[in-house]
Amino acid sequence: MLKIRNLEVNREGKRILKGVTLRIKSGETHILMGPNGSGKSTLANTLMGNPLYKVVGGEMSFEGKSLLNLSPDKRAKLGLFLAFQYPVEISGVSMASFLSTAYKELGKPLGFFNKNLEGSLKFLNIDKGFMQRYLNEGFSGGEKKKSEILQLAMFSPKLAILDETDSGLDVSALKTVAESFTKIKIKNPKLSFLIITHYTRILKYLDVDFVHIMLNGRVVKSGGIELSEEVEEKGGYGE
Repeated sequence: MLKIRNLEVNREGKRILKGVTLRIKSGETHILMGPNGSGKSTLANTLMGNPLYKVVGGEMSFEGKSLLNLSPDKRAKLGLFLAFQYPVEISGVSMASFLSTAYKELGKPLGFFNKNLEGSLKFLNIDKGFMQRYLNEGFSGGEKKKSEILQLAMFSPKLAILDETDSGLDVSALKTVAESFTKIKIKNPKLSFLIITHYTRILKYLDVDFVHIMLNGRVVKSGGIELSEEVEEKGGYGE
């Protein structure tokens, strides 16, 4: 599904990614770990086409189609989804309005929007009143995560990139978030995840296929869940 080969990326003239190679197949869950500044969020932003990040070498494709010259909206229409570490607040735009607009822009039939929204709210145990609030305005950390999870359920992407979605969550909230991801995955078995995190705790609640360690702009090690356990035992990445 996703193929990245020798990807090199600059931001403001500084090389951040220095030859990243990664492959994700349909239905797989991949974990990307590493210290601050290692390039994890840069990879997420590059995959979604953030113009602040300039690809200067390598390749990246999704289902056989190169992503290099595609705008963010076209990448989203292909089936890529990014849950931000710090979601933007938009005053005056309700959750319902935002979701319906995005739903339309993704090319999904508006005739099914209300039914899909009602089903997703019930599926995720989210109160309908949540839809009248302005997008992320005054939301707690947990409510922002809830907003992202609802978008994930509504838009039905093929690859969900989750950038430190477990950041700032207590144990109870973390378990709830992870269980929501699992519910969505059961409903859509072909959905792939690339989950970026500093911590191993969320892995306890997920069925993980691969763990990758990123250091200094490169994926330096890949393996199974045992790799995350090794990181936890050592208390770091061995930079």
